[in-house]
Amino acid sequence: MTESVITEFAANERERLSRVYRYSPGGVRVLDSHETTKRLYKFDPATTTMTENDPAQPGRILRRFVFDNYGMLEETFSFGNPPRTYRYEAGGRQIVMREGGDYGAVGKTFTFEGNGVAETAFGRDGSIERVYVFDKKNETILIRRGGWYGDIERRLVFERLDVSVFSEPEAFLQFLMFTEKSQRETDAEIDEEVARIRGSDPGRSRYAYTGPRHASDNAAQPGPVPADRSRPMPGRAPAGRAAARDDAGIDFIPDADTARDYPRGPPGSRERSTGIPIEERFRGSRDEDRTLNPGRSASIPLEERFRSSREEDRTLTKGRSASIPLEERFGNEENDRDGLSPGRSSQISYEERKTGRRMQ
Repeated sequence: MTESVITEFAANERERLSRVYRYSPGGVRVLDSHETTKRLYKFDPATTTMTENDPAQPGRILRRFVFDNYGMLEETFSFGNPPRTYRYEAGGRQIVMREGGDYGAVGKTFTFEGNGVAETAFGRDGSIERVYVFDKKNETILIRRGGWYGDIERRLVFERLDVSVFSEPEAFLQFLMFTEKSQRETDAEIDEEVARIRGSDPGRSRYAYTGPRHASDNAAQPGPVPADRSRPMPGRAPAGRAAARDDAGIDFIPDADTARDYPRGPPGSRERSTGIPIEERFRGSRDEDRTLNPGRSASIPLEERFRSSREEDRTLTKGRSASIPLEERFGNEENDRDGLSPGRSSQISYEERKTGRRMQ
């Protein structure tokens, strides 16, 4: 039977190959960008287990994954790596990963949603760490960081295999195991990329300008070396200036490098401010400070300022309502209270109110 191929690209780049997964009924072989087998997984349908074997020694088992109706148990055979358990919850729409066994601390949760799976790390207050977005065309799985619209971390392209195969919890756990990356593998890929960038063109950054460069007007022109080195030849810049112009191939605009004397101040003013002494600059402001006159309100005494308000407080008069006795104020209300008459609704019988129909 022909193997199915899953090609993994780093980030959103189609040309930057990261890993290749060769998927077959007997297992999965994980190859790096140099077609070297880095991981080897074998399926055992009879016992519903999957094992990770050493690529150098295929008979040596590194990890065993046991699947059952409740999830998956990981058994590790290397020192320092605690086992992990994955249990189905919420009717199989969520997977909870625990570190150290069935009763270990919750590490991550995987929630199945309409178009993918959201991975949440425990302790992030419910914020999504990454998502697995399933392509509707059954051709691609995008792994994004931080949420459904986050940056693309990895892109997996499927050949001769539908993406929908891994939409079920048990199959997704299998996919999760053989696509996960250790920290050592991630660091190795970063080091390889750095070496590739540095080795492409030593001494030049990958982001350097590669277009046509323009020489300066006063750039050094080829010619014979003068006998008197104290006097530069025409067309050559002085030694100090040539050292300053050693831009190591960086493009520059000649007009922007020349110092110009732009006049400042109002239009028509050509006087430079550098020739004005500091004493003359601030003399006018100091003279104005000495000639400040106190305002007219300073000549009004405080007693006169607040006298009018105090006198108005003393001359307040009582209102007209103060002369009306209390008995006269509330007498009308008591009389009106005694003369209350029953309303028109009291003439309607109870049966007519209850039925809502007028009685004949």
